Amino acid sequence: MPLVTYIEFDGTPHRVEAAPDRTLMQLAIDHGVPGILGDCGGSCSCATCHGYIDAEWGPKLPAISETEAFMLEGVPEPRPTSRLCCQIRMTAALDGIVVHLPAEQV
Repeated sequence: MPLVTYIEFDGTPHRVEAAPDRTLMQLAIDHGVPGILGDCGGSCSCATCHGYIDAEWGPKLPAISETEAFMLEGVPEPRPTSRLCCQIRMTAALDGIVVHLPAEQV
């Protein structure tokens, strides 16, 4: 089964087995990863699942939608690798993806 590594702001890693078609947000919540809230349940309307995706994975990710880009404008510390984890569905091609979590969510 593919793996996702979430790294908390303090450096604590969480390796999670990733069921296909679950979003990175759903996987984090399913496995109790601290730092991902997912208040809107994955509807891309709250930005409480903000994460920094390691740059090497960028080409394998879906394009950022206009809605996601708008939501990312309101996160506390946006970076070029900022994404909303509710917008990224796990696939075999993403096996090993690393998501760094911000110090705080919106």
